[in-house]
Amino acid sequence: MTEPTPRSLADDLRGRDDQQLAALLQARPDLARPSPADLTALAARATTRASIQRALDGLDLAHLQALEALLVAAPAGDEEVAGLLGTDAPTAHRLLTRLHDLALCWRSAEGLRAPRPVVEVVGEPGGLGPLAPTVPEGTDLDEALDALAERHRNLLAALTWGPARGAVATAPADGSPASPMVTAARELLEAGLLVREDDEHVVLPRQVALRLREGRLHRRSAVEPPPVEHPVLDPEVVDAAAGGRAADLIVLATEIVDEWGAHPPRVLRSGGLAARDLSRLAAHLETGPEEVAWLLESAHAAGLLAVDDGGHRSEAQAVWAPTSAADAWMDEEVGGRWATLATAWWSMSAAPSLVGSSESGRVNVLSTQTSFPPGRQRRHDVLRALGALPDGAAPTADDLAGLLRWRHPLRAARSGGELGVGLGTVLREAEWAGLTGRGALSTPGRELVLGTGGAPAAMTPLVPPSVDHVLLQADLTAIAPGRLDGPARALMRLSSDVESRGGATVHRFTDESVRRALDLGWPADRLLEELAGVSRTGVPQPLDYLVRDVARRHGLARVGACASYLRCDDVALLDRVERDRALGMVQWRRVAPTVLVSPVPATTVLDLLREEQYGPVTDGADGGLELVGATLRRAPRPSSPPVRVSGVDPVVSAQVVAVMRSGDGNRHAPTSGEGSSDPVVVAAAMREAAADGQALWIGYADDVGGVATHLLRPLAVEGGRVRATVGEADVARTFLLHRITRVRPAD
Repeated sequence: MTEPTPRSLADDLRGRDDQQLAALLQARPDLARPSPADLTALAARATTRASIQRALDGLDLAHLQALEALLVAAPAGDEEVAGLLGTDAPTAHRLLTRLHDLALCWRSAEGLRAPRPVVEVVGEPGGLGPLAPTVPEGTDLDEALDALAERHRNLLAALTWGPARGAVATAPADGSPASPMVTAARELLEAGLLVREDDEHVVLPRQVALRLREGRLHRRSAVEPPPVEHPVLDPEVVDAAAGGRAADLIVLATEIVDEWGAHPPRVLRSGGLAARDLSRLAAHLETGPEEVAWLLESAHAAGLLAVDDGGHRSEAQAVWAPTSAADAWMDEEVGGRWATLATAWWSMSAAPSLVGSSESGRVNVLSTQTSFPPGRQRRHDVLRALGALPDGAAPTADDLAGLLRWRHPLRAARSGGELGVGLGTVLREAEWAGLTGRGALSTPGRELVLGTGGAPAAMTPLVPPSVDHVLLQADLTAIAPGRLDGPARALMRLSSDVESRGGATVHRFTDESVRRALDLGWPADRLLEELAGVSRTGVPQPLDYLVRDVARRHGLARVGACASYLRCDDVALLDRVERDRALGMVQWRRVAPTVLVSPVPATTVLDLLREEQYGPVTDGADGGLELVGATLRRAPRPSSPPVRVSGVDPVVSAQVVAVMRSGDGNRHAPTSGEGSSDPVVVAAAMREAAADGQALWIGYADDVGGVATHLLRPLAVEGGRVRATVGEADVARTFLLHRITRVRPAD
């Protein structure tokens, strides 16, 4: 028994197997959410204007030209489309098969056809005008064209490759002779080679244009991508550069976690981070503000940074702080740490390049103003285009822009001149993320772009290994000959300050940095012992002197609660503290030769004395020394992750297909004959009936909630309303589309 010939896209979809339907849902994920009730609903959703536009956005120029050729030749076969595109039949078959797989056309007995909404969205294919019944046919058309004079040929040549419409002035009202162009247009109209659109415009009919184009739809066929000039680099060199950049990325992100854990910046009332805090962090990291803004947005998208509002306490100041996920991130392997940040950048909707001044005001990093969802699509387009080139290919931005215009012509046309700017931004950020090296896509970057899950493993061997030692110098510096990690990094961050970054990081020891370790209760001997343990050069004498000198003066002054008090056995030091103008707000009052009291809380006094380099410690409740560990601020992990856009995977698509198969079976069961209630199907059925002059039975809800049944002959569907005649009446009525509860064809 032969399969029935499909009469519509819905019939075509019913003839596909589950694997083909699943592939369609994965290629056009908007069709799967929410899940269609049956295959009729799937066909209706696939032919909505928004869904068709999304599908066309993903097509390259070859498939767009093939779709236009299909519309011109419909019902079309491989040979007809190949002739219009100027290519061979196998190439045309490949292009048409893809269009059929995407449900942009369906197979009828005569050939491929496109659903009517696709025709409406595409418009005039290839710049061709409409068909005209007045045009001579066959050899008559050839003879008419051969007999044209030069002035006729010039006029037709201007319209041949589009636009097909032209303005023609009317004859002078004073009776003077018309211009040669007006005369030529009138003669072509009389010969049926032009069609008048209105009093001032003419249209070149499609049949005439195709004959003048010698059967070609486009002046230049684009069935193959344009050649891209590019140098080819050694993939090992590319991977090495990407690995070095990934190491820098990890170091900078870790530094942000440590810095904001100890000194979290406040959140602006309007949201985001203040410009001065961004500049301060950029100076601390010795990196440009643009890169720091990019890194902050990526870390935020990865869930490593969040707002800490103190548990919603009214008196708490909201700050930006690392989350608990940041601690787990720092314990991962370097490949996993890199992949977390790179994947967050790849999928986030924020556009860090917007940070700064704009027409509507200043845009702050980490604010909602940086949201720019088209930026995510642009990243995907650029890096996938780069991934389509051979390994090691490093094209210029201009050459890559030409390839992008072929791969996504509709999106490129919408972005206009912004394409070049956006392309440069994406390439720069991809270099920062370690996805590219020296302008070429790296091996881990290719794995991430393809979504194979092998990016972390591919990056791990490329990142230079960390070091666990430093070289202490006699000038109170220490050189880390690589990326410090683990205990060595914690020790150097505690007891020294970074003086310069690069391949080798220079740390400097100062009174203040040494005092940080002493404030945590480290004796001088322990600090020197720990430094000697991580140094390959021993502890130089100047560093030994510095540590012991700071330790000798450290802890002489002690702070307690009075609100606070300060006691010190060194009377001269206490006199200096009491007279220090920088501490005037403390409001000292001496109650004994070695004791000062203050109404200011002890924690504030402690901070002020440390800022003025007095090196105090805290007295406990029993009068003994109280050691206070370093406090690292951690924000709660966000209850919902940042917005991510995910496709439809094989598991989800298989589940949706099963639901549609079940719904389709119920729809055709003998007990079911009430038609469809899906709003998408209802709207599509109304449009089809209006175009074909068909009648439909509908259920229509009235103002009081009742549902009446009407036999409608739709005339037009627009603006959420349906103009139609009811029954045998000739008077048109208007129905609200959202009140139509059910629709089925009239038998």
